[in-house]
Amino acid sequence: MIIIIFVLVLWYGGLFFQSFFLHRYAAHQVFTMSKTVERITFVLTWIFQGSSYLSAYGYGIMHRMHHAYTDTDKDPHSPSHDANLFAMMWKTKTIYQDINKQRIEVDQRFTKDVPQWKGFDKFASSRLSRVLWISLYILFFAYFTTALWQWALLPITFLMAPIHGVIINWFGHIYGYANFKMKNTSKNLFRFDFLMMGEGYHNNHHKHSSSPNFGYKWYEIDITYLIIKVLDALGFIRLKPISLRDK
Repeated sequence: MIIIIFVLVLWYGGLFFQSFFLHRYAAHQVFTMSKTVERITFVLTWIFQGSSYLSAYGYGIMHRMHHAYTDTDKDPHSPSHDANLFAMMWKTKTIYQDINKQRIEVDQRFTKDVPQWKGFDKFASSRLSRVLWISLYILFFAYFTTALWQWALLPITFLMAPIHGVIINWFGHIYGYANFKMKNTSKNLFRFDFLMMGEGYHNNHHKHSSSPNFGYKWYEIDITYLIIKVLDALGFIRLKPISLRDK
C-alpha cells in the first residue's frame, strides 16, 4: 500500500507542477507570480519530478513551438510525423536538450519572458541529480515493497515526466473526442480527466491556448485550474485578466 501511495504522489505531484508551472505559467503565462514564489516552484518541481525533472525554459519554448507548428514537420512532437511513440520521445528529448542547452537558435517569439534559472537547472538536470533521485527511489522500494509485482512500478518513477508527455502528445492526438474542429489532430482524452489533472482536455486547450481553464463542457472538470483558483485567492499567484490572456 505504501508503494502505491508513493507512486501516486509522484504521479500527481509531478503532473501538477508540469501543468501548473511548466505549461500554464512558463509556456502560456496565464498568471503571474513573484520571483520568490517562482524560485520556490522551481524547487518543488524538482522535488516532485525527481529523476525526470524538466526545465521551465526548455519545456516552455518547446511547447510554444508545438502550438505554432502543430502536426507539421516542425512540430517537436507529433504522431503525424513520427513513426511511433518511441521515435517521438527521442525526437522530443533531442529538441528539448538542444533548446535547454541553447545549442540551437530559437525564434525570439518563443523565448519571450520564459522563466529561466540557469544555475538551478544545471544542477537539477545533471546526471548527479538524476542518479541521486533514482537511488532514493530504489532504496524506498527496497524498504517498503511487500510484493514482487510492486517492483514493476519502479521504472515509472524514473520516467514520470516523459510518460506524462507521451500520454498527451501521442495519445492525445490519436484517441478521444473533439469539441472543436481544428486544423490539427488534437483530442480530448477523457470526459472527466481523472488521470492528467486537466491536461487530457487537449482539443479544448488547442482551441483556447491562452485560457487557464482547459475544461469547456460542464463535466470537463480541470483539477489543476481549481487549484490555480485557490492559489490566486490566497495571493500566491495572480491570474491575468482575460483581455491580457487572449491572443
